Amino acid sequence: MQSLRNLLFPFSILYDGITRTRNWAFDNGYLTQETFDIPVIAVGNLSTGGTGKTPMIEWLIEHFKGNRIAVLSRGYGRETKGYIEIENHHTAAQVGDEPLQIKLKYNDAIVSAVCEKRVDGIRELLKNHSIDIILLDDAFQHRYVKASHYILLTSYDRLYSNDYLLPAGNLRESRKGANRAHTIVVTKCPENLSQAEMDSMIQQLKPLKNQKVYFSTIEYEKRVSQSNRSILLDELKFDKITAVTGIAKPAPFINFLKKQFEVEHLEYGDHHRFRESEIDIIAAQDIVITTEKDYTRLSPWDLPRVYYLPMKIRFLGEEPSL
Repeated sequence: MQSLRNLLFPFSILYDGITRTRNWAFDNGYLTQETFDIPVIAVGNLSTGGTGKTPMIEWLIEHFKGNRIAVLSRGYGRETKGYIEIENHHTAAQVGDEPLQIKLKYNDAIVSAVCEKRVDGIRELLKNHSIDIILLDDAFQHRYVKASHYILLTSYDRLYSNDYLLPAGNLRESRKGANRAHTIVVTKCPENLSQAEMDSMIQQLKPLKNQKVYFSTIEYEKRVSQSNRSILLDELKFDKITAVTGIAKPAPFINFLKKQFEVEHLEYGDHHRFRESEIDIIAAQDIVITTEKDYTRLSPWDLPRVYYLPMKIRFLGEEPSL
């Protein structure tokens, strides 16, 4: 791994030059940022994925319950372009799997939209709706909008302070980009994370004086669900199940299931678009448990033996005060 990293390092230097120039242009006004009159919270990361942005957006929706909330995403992997307000009849191919997951979970409690140009998306939301707060999903590098608060996520198993720029590592921009954050959240931590470990990670991250670091873990529900029903995991009369994942880091999901079942794992790439031959394999299994994100891409086939396992984040100790 180190030899490959050394081989790719010159390309990382080139990539660093490009991203630093872009950030310099925004910081010095050569590229324009737009601000808005209502709170705009941007959630994102420095790395290429797998830090838990969608659960963080869902936590914010719960945190700001009672306000008129809009969620704006790019809609990664969708087959469409431009601004679309998400409705329950949309598919993951039309609006992206994660935005659809959020909309299906919260329905009319939120307005949800996708738009690759976030400035245009915010303008459309404000033109069409009376909104108190906008949540931007995966927008830490989308600097044409100047958010009022930036939440930077970093995974416990790969802190950005220990990572390298693409292509030698997984960082989209240099570690210096973390300086834009107001709040830093270390995600996917072990439930029994000690205070000493927290203090050690804070030392590694070296936050600025105005930045606060929080720690969260993944919490899975005790029920699995389908579009119109749910059942307790204990009520599944199977010793062996098939787990289907198309996410960046499936290990926590698989490890949780292995506590209760013998697991056969069908693993696909992040945001995987399932082919008919793969659907035939999945449909032939006795019982399938998948993630909520994957279920949004599988649901058009109406597979009766496929369930999803909901999850959420839980903060270890103090929660962010926003």
